[in-house]
Amino acid sequence: MRLNKRVTRSVGTTACAVVFGFGVFSEAAAAQDPIQQVLQQRAAEWSDGFDSGVVSAPEVRTNAPILSAATVDAVGRAIEQYSEIVARGGWPMVPAEQVLRIGASGPAVAALRQRLIVSGDLDASLGVSNAFDSYVDAAVKRFQARHGIPADGIVGNSTFAALNVPATVRLNQLATNLTRIKMLTSKLSEKFVMVNIPAAQIEAVENGFVAQRHTAVVGKVDRPSPILSSAIHEVNFNPFWTVPASIIRRDLIPKMQSDPDYLDEYRIRIYDPGGNELHSSQVNWYSDEATNYMFRQDPGDFNSLGQVRINFHNKDGVYMHDTPAKGLFNEEYRFDSSGCVRVQNVRELITWLLRDNEGWGRGQIDEMYRNGERLDLRLKRSVPVHWTYFTAWSMTDGVVHFRNDIYGLDGLEQYASQAGTQL
Repeated sequence: MRLNKRVTRSVGTTACAVVFGFGVFSEAAAAQDPIQQVLQQRAAEWSDGFDSGVVSAPEVRTNAPILSAATVDAVGRAIEQYSEIVARGGWPMVPAEQVLRIGASGPAVAALRQRLIVSGDLDASLGVSNAFDSYVDAAVKRFQARHGIPADGIVGNSTFAALNVPATVRLNQLATNLTRIKMLTSKLSEKFVMVNIPAAQIEAVENGFVAQRHTAVVGKVDRPSPILSSAIHEVNFNPFWTVPASIIRRDLIPKMQSDPDYLDEYRIRIYDPGGNELHSSQVNWYSDEATNYMFRQDPGDFNSLGQVRINFHNKDGVYMHDTPAKGLFNEEYRFDSSGCVRVQNVRELITWLLRDNEGWGRGQIDEMYRNGERLDLRLKRSVPVHWTYFTAWSMTDGVVHFRNDIYGLDGLEQYASQAGTQL
């Protein structure tokens, strides 16, 4: 029997979000039952005040933005510093034979101390010995913070990998990223949002200072977040999400074959090309018939977009949004979306974005979360947004930061191709 309810297409029609069970967790978690993952995650994590905490990234101790003329100068000084390191022969490799931590000893620790002295993380006056003492522990934590690694003082796989990148590579990264930063600093406004994709972090900048920093989840290697510049013009409260055709074919059809109640459980509705709602029993799930229909998830905290979507015009159909899978923000590797950017503490960001909209303070935003009302709210003043690709930079405090070239764009030609820029 055909249901006569009709629907018009609404927000959330791109392939950014991934419905529960289809890729919102790490590879290790994906081996488990996806439904149980989500139920456990929601029970453990969701609360009305989850994202009301401090928004500043803990490893950053300056309120100077990455995108600024001051950063251009700082990166220039870092290039001089690393040129001298390279001229002196770089730094030694640290044998990755076993995990190193406070209390360890041996030749590998001596190599570690020498490596940290060369890069300035360990005071040279402390010398080279076989002892992993509290001074080395503090130096390792400084090094880890500069490289986007959880600063626990333990030298494991991620830290070994970062330690053993040659100094010449780091110097080239700085030179490459200096060009990228210069490309954008000439067109900055007083207020803007900057997403640094390799760092999976966001800065909300105003009058030359960072008002907020947010941890992000960005695109996977095979579904990268694009480099772009646009302007945020709208906030959608409690948005719908439309399942893209690729996920219908690859994930949804097999899921419905094994679990016919899946759509009902996650409140995903089916509509034919005429906008008529269908019941899942009307679809032949052992064929490609489902690819002819639209699948749309109802609004709510269970929705793959969470309860907020942030819109800006772009050719890639991407956006920024909330997420019910908030545990992902605690991961070291946060390249897990289908191109869009998930924002931790998103309520703080939209409060900042909507500051010029009369009557839209934090209290009203919290109320929209509680009541679940659908609302598309245009910003009184649009806010420029830049999705960037910075794998190396230096701040005004003199700290030099590096991140992995996750999409392999550190060759300027590849970067220019993605950014649509003539170099």
